[in-house]
Amino acid sequence: MLDRGEGGFGERIDWALFIAVALLAVIGVVNLYSATSVYTLSRADMYVSQVYFLAAGSALAIFVTVIDYRHFERFAYPLYVAGMLSLVLVLALGKGIRGSSRWINLGGFGFQPSEFTKIWLILALAKYFHDSPRSDGPKLLRELTVPAVLAFIPFFLVLKQPDLGTALIHGLIFLAIVALQRIRISSLVLLFSVSAIGLPLFWMFGMKAYQKERITSFLSPETDITGTGYHAYHARIAIGNGGLLGQGFAKGSQNQYYFLPDQYSDFPFSVLSEDWGFVGCLVLLSIYAFLVLWALRIASQAKDRFGAVVAVGVGALLFWHSVFNIGMVSGVLPVVGVTLPLMSYGGSSLLTIMLGVGLLMNVSIRRPHLAQIHTRQLVFVR
Repeated sequence: MLDRGEGGFGERIDWALFIAVALLAVIGVVNLYSATSVYTLSRADMYVSQVYFLAAGSALAIFVTVIDYRHFERFAYPLYVAGMLSLVLVLALGKGIRGSSRWINLGGFGFQPSEFTKIWLILALAKYFHDSPRSDGPKLLRELTVPAVLAFIPFFLVLKQPDLGTALIHGLIFLAIVALQRIRISSLVLLFSVSAIGLPLFWMFGMKAYQKERITSFLSPETDITGTGYHAYHARIAIGNGGLLGQGFAKGSQNQYYFLPDQYSDFPFSVLSEDWGFVGCLVLLSIYAFLVLWALRIASQAKDRFGAVVAVGVGALLFWHSVFNIGMVSGVLPVVGVTLPLMSYGGSSLLTIMLGVGLLMNVSIRRPHLAQIHTRQLVFVR
C-alpha cells in the first residue's frame, strides 16, 4: 500500500513544496489574528480555531501523502459519486446562510461539501484521462463529452445553492485540464460559438439578481458604494492605505474601524495589504505563483497521466482561488465569495487545500528518477 519510490521516503519529500505551504499557513494565521483583533471574544479566537484546522489538515495531508496515489485512482469515481450525493443533500437539507444553502451540520460540526467536490472532480477527471486511449492526433469535441459532463454536474448543483464563485472554480479546473489536450480547430470554433450564445442565456436565466448586481456594481464601482459596491470599495481603500511598507501589524485603519466586511474570510488580502503594504503583497503573490508553477513542474515529471492530471488540477485550484479572491478585492473582478488559500478562515476550505497539497506531495514523491525526467513530456497530453 505504501510505495516509497526510489530512495528513502524522507529523502524524496518535496521540501520546496513543504516550505512554501508552511510559510503560507503561518502568514495566514498571523494575518487572521490581525483581521480579528478588533472583535469580541466570539470572533477574536478565530485564529486559534484556524490553528486546529491546520493541525487536522496537516494530518490529512500526511495521510494522503504516504498512500500510493494509485489507490486514489481506484476510488476516484466512487468518491466523485459520493461528492455529488453530498451536493444533492445540501439542496435538500443544507443550512441556509445569507440566502444560500451551502452547509451540512453533522453532530454540531458543519462542513461545506462543495469545497471537497473540487478534489473529487480532479480525481475523476484524472481517472478518465488516465484510462482513455492515447491519440497522436487532435481530439474532437465529442471526445471531451464525458469529462465535460463530470464537470457540469457539480457546476450545476453548486450553482443551485447558489454559489457562483465555487461553481466557476469547478468549471475552470475542468478547462485548465482540457487546455493541455490538443483539440481540433473546428472543434474550438464550435466551442466558442456555443459559449457566445450560452453566456447571454446564462445571464438571463442562470444567475440570481444579487449576482447580477455584483457584476454591474463591478462595472460601475462608484454608483452604489453604500450597497452592492461597499465591499470592493473599502477593500480597495485598504490596499491603497498600505502604501509601500504598510501601516504596521494590526494597525490598518480600514480593518480596525470596522470598514472591511468579512475580512477574516473573503477579504484577508485587504488586511495584509493595509498592514504590510506592497512589499507584503509581493511576498504573498510570489508564494502563490511558486506553488502554481511548482505544481506544473510536478505534473511534467509525473510517472503517469493520472498523477499529471492531479497535479495540474491542484495547481488550477490554487491559481483560480487566488486570482478570484485577489481580483475581487482589488476591483479587477466582481465579488463572488471565493476564499484565499490558507489565508481565509474556514475549516472546509482549509482542509480541501491541504488535501490538494497532500496529493501534490504524493505525486512528487513518486515521480521517476530525475535522470529519466529529461526524456519525458507531460504524459497525458498525447
